[in-house]
Amino acid sequence: MIELRGVSKTVESGGRPLTILHPLDLVVPAGQLLAVVGPSGSGKSTLLGLVAGLDAPSTGKVLIDGVDITTLTEDRLAELRGAKIGFVFQFFHLMPSLSAFENVLVPLEIARAADPAREARSLLEEVGLTDRAHHYPSQLSGGEQQRVAIARALANAPPILLADEPTGNLDSTTGGQVVDLLIEVNRRRRSTVVLVTHDLELAQRADVILSMRDGRTERIEAPAVDALPRAVAGS
Repeated sequence: MIELRGVSKTVESGGRPLTILHPLDLVVPAGQLLAVVGPSGSGKSTLLGLVAGLDAPSTGKVLIDGVDITTLTEDRLAELRGAKIGFVFQFFHLMPSLSAFENVLVPLEIARAADPAREARSLLEEVGLTDRAHHYPSQLSGGEQQRVAIARALANAPPILLADEPTGNLDSTTGGQVVDLLIEVNRRRRSTVVLVTHDLELAQRADVILSMRDGRTERIEAPAVDALPRAVAGS
């Protein structure tokens, strides 16, 4: 589903080239939950931005479902992102003047869903916020806002979900609940999930962990069996 071939990123800094991400080969199979960990400045978010097509690599190719997105026009790239990729960010990015229901409804209306209101209600039910649908972001806790953001990211049923530090603005308990939800999405929908996190304990719940430092891969490993999440009931 996701493949990187010799992907790197170099920028100019102080008149000199600065390599943020050294050449990387990576394959994330369909349905896998990959956690990317590492200290600040290790290249985690840069990697996610390249996978999303929000930034262009200096070298290499990024393939999404077999399509080399580095060759696409901006319009075609936006079309691919809309169809295949959902985003969850650290700071939620909800529209403050819209209710939880409306925040989820808008992308469904833009996509011309057959019954956007019904689908928005279904997505809020999936993330456990049916009774908070008509509350505004300011009336929701941080964890609830992130759940709305996840519901919104799932609006177009994307096969890939990219989450950049989705628990970074939450306490450990609430952050764990958000990761529970991402795991549930991964298992129930068979979505490919790439989770960038600084929390090693949460990362242990992924299928595979990619550890980065100074723009390089330190190691790729599967967590211990007893650290893996149990199957979600009903999945």
